[in-house]
Amino acid sequence: MNENTSVSSTALESDAGSWQRSLAQAIRDPNELIRLLDLPDSLREPARRAAEQFGLVVPRSYLARIERACPHDPLLLQILPTASEAHGAERFTDDPLAESECRVAPGLLKKYAGRALLVTTGTCAINCRYCFRRNYPYGLEPSGLDEWEPAMRALERDESIHEVLLSGGDPLVLSNARLESLCERLASIEHLARIRIHTRLPIVLPDRVDEELIGMLKSSRLTAIIVVHANHPNEIAFDCADSLKALVDSGLTVLNQSVLLRGVNDSADVLAQLSERLVNLGVIPYYLHQLDRVTGAAHFEVPVEQGRLLIEELRHRLPGYAVPQYVQERPGELHKTPLL
Repeated sequence: MNENTSVSSTALESDAGSWQRSLAQAIRDPNELIRLLDLPDSLREPARRAAEQFGLVVPRSYLARIERACPHDPLLLQILPTASEAHGAERFTDDPLAESECRVAPGLLKKYAGRALLVTTGTCAINCRYCFRRNYPYGLEPSGLDEWEPAMRALERDESIHEVLLSGGDPLVLSNARLESLCERLASIEHLARIRIHTRLPIVLPDRVDEELIGMLKSSRLTAIIVVHANHPNEIAFDCADSLKALVDSGLTVLNQSVLLRGVNDSADVLAQLSERLVNLGVIPYYLHQLDRVTGAAHFEVPVEQGRLLIEELRHRLPGYAVPQYVQERPGELHKTPLL
């Protein structure tokens, strides 16, 4: 995979609605995925069965970065439904972070001091097989701005909250108009100072980053922080590099968080190359997460001690600002737990 860290002359100039078309054209049929990537037919039935439990979604832009006829491609492993998802494992649960206990209003979770999280949508542009919310009851959460009012009133009452995280699903699957309405309502709450958008779309659906989106975020009273999610350097290429550079060049703070995944990035070489590509674009490597123990993802888990050794190796290879914090989220804890 060739690295591309320069913004093309056509970056942000795609016609309105192009990203919605890209999302609509995403691959959702495991058979089609296997055919397009020349994968073994033996993967078809396991993929079909696993996708019945947690559907396949992968944009064609992301598909283009996956090596054909390579069942062990690190990007493929993140999105291909497999028989391993049906294997039960001790201490792996449907709600590994006990988020049901943190719900203070419809769609509103409060885990940490000074911050709250809005589950803005149940939709993603890509279904990562290790997703800790793969079993989240999205049908119980608000779907329109009027339905968000109980959450907004809860935020208004709690003056200790200064930052709201927009999560999901992926908040950037909302249209610019809906996202702007939500941000304007949040900006009307005087004690809020920041919005933090957790999104994978600049990585997997790069044409989502357009001038209108950036302009809306820059014009808000609230300081916007973008947290993207890339796990492997092969994701940071071509139009993805363009989208990240556009966000950074606009003056927005852009952070990356990764999940430590067996067979994907459990290598010092891979993690070092990922950090290098990120910092070359001005993106800060923020967190390396220990896997959340969600049902269906046990085959991705890497031992904590191995993760510690990887971080130590990164410290020898990289400047300090390029080494992510190795952390784990534990139910009931009031902050991420450092694992070093």
